[in-house]
Amino acid sequence: MKNIDFLQVLKENQKLVWPIIDQNISDSMVFPGFCCLNPKYKTLIDFHHQIVADYPCRMGKYLRPTLLLLTAQAMGASLKDSLTSAAAMQISEDWILNHDDIEDDSPTRRGQPTLHRIYGHQLALNAGDALHLVMWKTLFANFKKLGQTKSLRILEEFYTMLNRTVLGQEIELNWARQQKFDLTDEDNFLVLESKTGYYTIAGPMRLGAIIANASDKQLNDIYQFGVLLGRSFQIIDDLLDLTSNFAGQKTSKGNDIYESKKTIMVLHLLREASPKDKALVKSILLKSATQKTASEVNTVIKLMEKYGSLDYGRQLATAFAKESKKIFQQKLTFIKKQPFRNQIEAGIDFIVNRDH
Repeated sequence: MKNIDFLQVLKENQKLVWPIIDQNISDSMVFPGFCCLNPKYKTLIDFHHQIVADYPCRMGKYLRPTLLLLTAQAMGASLKDSLTSAAAMQISEDWILNHDDIEDDSPTRRGQPTLHRIYGHQLALNAGDALHLVMWKTLFANFKKLGQTKSLRILEEFYTMLNRTVLGQEIELNWARQQKFDLTDEDNFLVLESKTGYYTIAGPMRLGAIIANASDKQLNDIYQFGVLLGRSFQIIDDLLDLTSNFAGQKTSKGNDIYESKKTIMVLHLLREASPKDKALVKSILLKSATQKTASEVNTVIKLMEKYGSLDYGRQLATAFAKESKKIFQQKLTFIKKQPFRNQIEAGIDFIVNRDH
């Protein structure tokens, strides 16, 4: 396999998908004659467009729509038949991130202040709701392209994927609210499967495979692959939160510690630390995000280094990626058309080796 720049693959697919997203957001501002607004209220529509389009215009990595497009084409579907679902996939990420940022009170997103820090919780939440509606409206276009049976199957997969995603978010938020410290790695994997394994990897690939008329067996194999690669993806993401500035997009490290999230590294630290250090870590995690200081967050990171928690996370992420690659090579042979198969395989390496 030739050297493939997966970041370039992401950028190329972003160029294909973004115009559809932009058009669908713009279309959502136009109402039919019986309920259209008086032209004198144009400034209200303009502001609504501005806030709804904010996160989409910041442009994420486009990993999810790219995996959807690559899988569909690698299994013989056309790019044209796949773009609508890919656009909806990216729109789903933007409304979910909007709501996540409100729930976590995150300070920044893609190098800028989060929407609720700019406009307040109420307007930001409403903008997320509006994007959610745009996602479903975008998917309706599949009925003209793909017919009723396949379009309904895509809608069903979207529902199942998103339903599992919000369950994972609820579990994680509830464990934080309950201040649970006795969680296991397996507990953490439950959240990772819901929020990352399915939503980030398996879901987009299954959607692409559905467009390409995949069998149930093929879809199940994709899910198995996605769960493992999703674990690796999220552990790497959590490690980068502790060690990286995300290529200049973040001004502080340890946001997950501020939010008291029970990542793999935190759970390892709580298991391995001395009673004294464990008590210190717990006392910091029990504080609210605004009560924690940068010094306290750095103390937790230093203790992770001391007890090997960062290395433990890296080793797990590498092992899961290796296992997922084995499944890709041995079971996902039906994803075979080039150059798309090789690009997906390059994406596996990108997920493990990325710096943001």
